[in-house]
Amino acid sequence: MRILLLGGTSEIGLAILAALNLPSDAEVILAGRDEAALAEAAKTLPCHARTARYDALEMGSHQGFVDDLAADGPLDLVIAATGVLAPQEELDRDVAKAATMIETNFTGHVTTLLAAAGHMRARGSGTIVVLSSVAAIRPRKFNPVYGATKAALDSFARGLADALHGSGVHVLLVRPGFVTGRMTAGMQPAPLATTPDAVGAAVAGALRRDGSVFTPGRSVVWVPGSVAVLSAVFRLIPRPLWRRIAR
Repeated sequence: MRILLLGGTSEIGLAILAALNLPSDAEVILAGRDEAALAEAAKTLPCHARTARYDALEMGSHQGFVDDLAADGPLDLVIAATGVLAPQEELDRDVAKAATMIETNFTGHVTTLLAAAGHMRARGSGTIVVLSSVAAIRPRKFNPVYGATKAALDSFARGLADALHGSGVHVLLVRPGFVTGRMTAGMQPAPLATTPDAVGAAVAGALRRDGSVFTPGRSVVWVPGSVAVLSAVFRLIPRPLWRRIAR
């Protein structure tokens, strides 16, 4: 089996790989920009791992990137874990940084996953895991740009899943709550906060494996599960009251 992790140093992405209990003959491709960090991450995996240079901002290269990987063999599982998070105050001062966040968290995923889905559809099998967020459910005043990127990615993933229905290719959408880790270091944890390991375990639990074939048992995973209830409540809060919620 061959697995591609986009955002090869992502804490959540690596936690998913660890929770999958991959066999020693599996091949994992860690894709990202920091070659040294990717190499260190590869050492933590119990199977063959290699690194590949990948930049989410280089949209024009994504089709060729996926084509080159597919030429070496089919990709059985693609995990889309690329993402950045910056305080809204920084984005207010530097709108170019806001554009970078949008391209990293959304646009780059679209171009790369469309390319991967094309190869999977052609052979009739494969699974794509997309890391969304509870922030996708309703934009909040303290992080409107980040929330918008996750809402867009969430919508794209659901549409892609529908487009691939019946093709043998599946999409698993993952919606964690606040995840404590490098990306959120220094931030006050929100209610129902979770961890990369918990997200990894939930994703692994939602995937059935038959040889090299990963099949989701459901289309959406909330982590923790109670976040699904919280998000339903979010949708019902009147907007004037919603504006008064700090986090």
